[in-house]
Amino acid sequence: MIFDIEVNNRIIKARKGETILSALNRSGIKVPTLCYMQEFLPTGNCRICVVEVEGKSNLIPACSHPVEEWMKIKTHSERVIKARKSLVELLLMNHPNDCLYCVRNGSCELQELSKELFITEKRTAKNFSQIKIDQSSSSIVRDISKCILCGRCIRICDELQHINAIDFIHRGNKTMVAPSLNKPLNVSSCINCGQCIMVCPTGALTEKSQITKVQDALHKKDTNVIVYYSPSITLSLAEEFGLKPGKDVYGILNAALKKIGFKNVFDSGFAADMVIMEQANELKERLENNANIPLFTSSCSSWIQYAEQLAPEVLPMISTCKSPQQMMGSIIKSFYAKEYHLQPENIYTVSIVPCTSKKFEALREEMTIKGISDVDAVITTREIARLIRLYGIDINNIEIENADEPFKSRSSAAKMFAFTGGTTEAILRTLAYQITGKESYNFKLNDSKLFKNRKEGKIKIGNYEIGVAIVNGIGNVSEIIEEIKAGRNDLHLIEVMTCIGGCIEGGGQPIGLDEKSIKAQIKTIHEIDENEIIKTAHKNPQIQYLYSSYFEKAGSEIAKRIIHTKYQCRNDINI
Repeated sequence: MIFDIEVNNRIIKARKGETILSALNRSGIKVPTLCYMQEFLPTGNCRICVVEVEGKSNLIPACSHPVEEWMKIKTHSERVIKARKSLVELLLMNHPNDCLYCVRNGSCELQELSKELFITEKRTAKNFSQIKIDQSSSSIVRDISKCILCGRCIRICDELQHINAIDFIHRGNKTMVAPSLNKPLNVSSCINCGQCIMVCPTGALTEKSQITKVQDALHKKDTNVIVYYSPSITLSLAEEFGLKPGKDVYGILNAALKKIGFKNVFDSGFAADMVIMEQANELKERLENNANIPLFTSSCSSWIQYAEQLAPEVLPMISTCKSPQQMMGSIIKSFYAKEYHLQPENIYTVSIVPCTSKKFEALREEMTIKGISDVDAVITTREIARLIRLYGIDINNIEIENADEPFKSRSSAAKMFAFTGGTTEAILRTLAYQITGKESYNFKLNDSKLFKNRKEGKIKIGNYEIGVAIVNGIGNVSEIIEEIKAGRNDLHLIEVMTCIGGCIEGGGQPIGLDEKSIKAQIKTIHEIDENEIIKTAHKNPQIQYLYSSYFEKAGSEIAKRIIHTKYQCRNDINI
């Protein structure tokens, strides 16, 4: 049912059952919010979205109050603005004055609200020197002095991710957001996905930056600092510089990284091709032996941490392949070092990723060979944007360049690792060739539509009918695990992505990415896949050379030693 309501002396359309905020947004009328998150049930906690409704003595929270036919609403009356201003002033009274050097300066919702409401000074100053910043996690920094108790991080962790690492603790003016018993984040159930960072309106939750660490390495004369980037980075970085959503800045990024001073710039899509080769072979062997089925993918490090902490019974089913990040580091410090007569200890590898949990992954004990780490530093999309600005590089006035040999080549299948469903499609393409000797390119598992929860299908390859499941978001994985434990046996390949949408919506991506931008990035990847000649990992000539000259074949003993790993049950601690 559609009816009229009056807003600011003009008539707009409203739908029965929707909230005032929904009707206002659809009509292009902006009302500020802090606690509200789209697609989550509203709580009305922050009260920033209050509006004045004729006949109501109190101001009404627009996010949670349903529209009614008779309503006459004022969204920016004198009373409303005064109330919002008072609420924001109260928040600022309990907020530090470090905007100049806060990592969220320029993308802080509290800062924006202060500007909109023309708040130019604080009424009182609070001493924050006694508040300790929680830096115990390898991926996420928690600064409770900047927390405004909006509850967004709690809801994303609980309702979407089903991890429950943080919650409100204490009462009254001592209320705070923290792990259970106010313990450090590294002894919680946190899986370092960083989705809490993406919804935090201030700088209370941020990634643990490694920019200074990278700069120090760049200044060392005897160190070969090598950088490589994940498939999604060349698309999402455009957002950080105000470029058209979905624009592929591959050539620009290569040139910028070389200007910063990196010795070599590689595309870790090459390593994604290696993962495809190894996981397709692994699945083929399991199908032939009818053992450890289904095969769970292993590229998502938060998913691995989830399994180790909360579902150790599925560890034998997870692929032993390292993630593309770790494979690339391993290859650089083994094959590349040998080919170019370098000492692995003099190589410093820097990985650029859309994910905060990769910082944790790089520190895992299993990711070292003879005491040398595969990856020395991990920086996110946001961090590389800061580094580019720090070095004064104008990306709008730069000559594009290619990545360097021998790791500049990748298939279009590798590019599909950026979004949910892409990994499955890529593996099936190579698996089909391994089983039948024929090329197959389109299994229709990844389309431009963003699906929720999970997608399943049956794929006929040779004599096998392969059951495939794609889990979109870690909050949806427990259901499929329970089904397998209960005896379900018609699934053979299960892709798990912790973040809804996959890596393009990872915890290290630009703050404020919307669905339009995500769809633009997916569309670009589809166009790349359609237009490029090399659509499968096994057709990548540099992959062919690597296997013929070094690994011999997928799943060889040397491959298992260098680019495969193992997992362990973790009770409650992540470092």
